[in-house]
Amino acid sequence: MTGDEAWDPPPSRRSLRDFTGEGVWADLLEHCFERRHPAGSVLLRQGEPGTHVLAVVTGVAKVIRRERNGDLSLLAFRGPGELLGEVAVLDDGVRSANVESISPCVVGVLDKAEFLAFVSRHGLFPLLVRYALTRLRESDEARGGGDVRALLAAALVHLIDISAQPHLAHGTGGPVELALTRHELAQHLGTSRNTVTAALNALASCGVRAGRRRILVEDVQALRLTVVREA
Repeated sequence: MTGDEAWDPPPSRRSLRDFTGEGVWADLLEHCFERRHPAGSVLLRQGEPGTHVLAVVTGVAKVIRRERNGDLSLLAFRGPGELLGEVAVLDDGVRSANVESISPCVVGVLDKAEFLAFVSRHGLFPLLVRYALTRLRESDEARGGGDVRALLAAALVHLIDISAQPHLAHGTGGPVELALTRHELAQHLGTSRNTVTAALNALASCGVRAGRRRILVEDVQALRLTVVREA
């Protein structure tokens, strides 16, 4: 695989836009009003009722759940083409997790009634079930145990794919900087910070460097090839 070849995300990494196609996604955005958030904003709050959904236009957010024992679990990262908060809207429940931006984000906001009407008009209920299942599978894959080095490489590649410019994501540009800590990566992978530190050190040959609150990937293509070889 060369830097010029297309990279197809695995099924568990498909966004809602991948499922619906560009036409339906564009129609969804036409019905939304735009909202902008700086990095570090809470977009949705755990325990609040599902009054609206968010369609991610640009930027990346993290999904964090506070468990009953007080621990935090970083369940997933969401980027452009993803929908946030639809489960609480569809089941008339409350938010199961916080969603916080890790970069400046632009989202489309659609209230509950309008979203349900849109879903019905386009016959999207079966598709949304498939979408929810792929997101569960994504979280299970990240936290399912195994080689932490391989899981970490896959997580970093996914973040690059949803956050970087296309020429950077495909390895033909310069380094990519991710606003993440080792502790957050440990939460996401369901392991310890020390284990993540060791895995980051093992990925140094791919140009992966860890700072205090950032991860720098200097050779995206080498990291991507690592994921392909260990898949």
